[in-house]
Amino acid sequence: MLDFLSRRLVAALITLVLATVVIFAVVEVLPGDPALVMLGTDARPDTLATLRGKYGFDQPLPVRYWSWIAGLFTFDLGTSHAYGTSVAKLIGDRLQVTLPLGALALAWALLVAIPLGVFAAWKHRGPGDWLVMGFSQLGISVPNFWFGIVLVLLFAVTWQLFPAGGFPGWASEPWTSLHALVLPALSLSLGEIAILARVTRSAMLDTLREDYVRTARAKGASETSVLFSHALRNALIPVTTVAGLIAGFLVAGAVIIESVFRLPGIGQLVYDSINNRDLVVIKNVVLLFAVLVLAVNLLVDLAYAFLDPRPRVGT
Repeated sequence: MLDFLSRRLVAALITLVLATVVIFAVVEVLPGDPALVMLGTDARPDTLATLRGKYGFDQPLPVRYWSWIAGLFTFDLGTSHAYGTSVAKLIGDRLQVTLPLGALALAWALLVAIPLGVFAAWKHRGPGDWLVMGFSQLGISVPNFWFGIVLVLLFAVTWQLFPAGGFPGWASEPWTSLHALVLPALSLSLGEIAILARVTRSAMLDTLREDYVRTARAKGASETSVLFSHALRNALIPVTTVAGLIAGFLVAGAVIIESVFRLPGIGQLVYDSINNRDLVVIKNVVLLFAVLVLAVNLLVDLAYAFLDPRPRVGT
């Protein structure tokens, strides 16, 4: 088990190093002069020279890369050109919105999708199965930002049960802040609920055809015991894989949802930084996305070890 996890950790570290090289090349090398990208072609030469000196763009590429990597270990990510403040502080403040939003959306997806998938497999080819599959097809087809707008019109404008946008902050109003994340999390999780429900249904159908499930039924086990005690645990292995991928998609999807609901999260920061051509922020936020995805993959590997404790040989 430890050997399996150590190999996964080494692979994640190698992937992270390669990600830093790719991100640095795409953000600072391929566009040409980073100062010219940030200030535009109409910038004066002395202004460009000042910006190059301020951010070290006048240094050789290897020096700039190693300076960035060294700063990552001390959380010195530089200063935002647009905001004029520490990038580490900007990201830390915005993560207080995006991480709870993603966790809430993932919780919605798991709590709704897994029971729906189990129910659809139990009622295979029946009206319940067709209903769940129709809902999942609709969930995959509908854009989550459009669904978010519909939720705002219904629950914020018409019925006034939830706020239409904004975020008061955890320190001052924690309950109100959680209340403000409900609609964004619902809209963000719609597509993921549909995907997870279909995957759960497919995995459950495969598991219910196994010999040990037939044996349990032959011994007189109740249908509830067969579904949840015997079949669901093995069916959760592919579901865990998809849930791990979805967790990464939720962070990326937050870019649009946070713009719809005007939430001051990482997604809104990315949107504003692209508009402001703030390369220093963009570079570090993209790396943060890579770190989050790798961390989720490691957690998925730990979940595999729990769900299927058989030793991994050559994996």
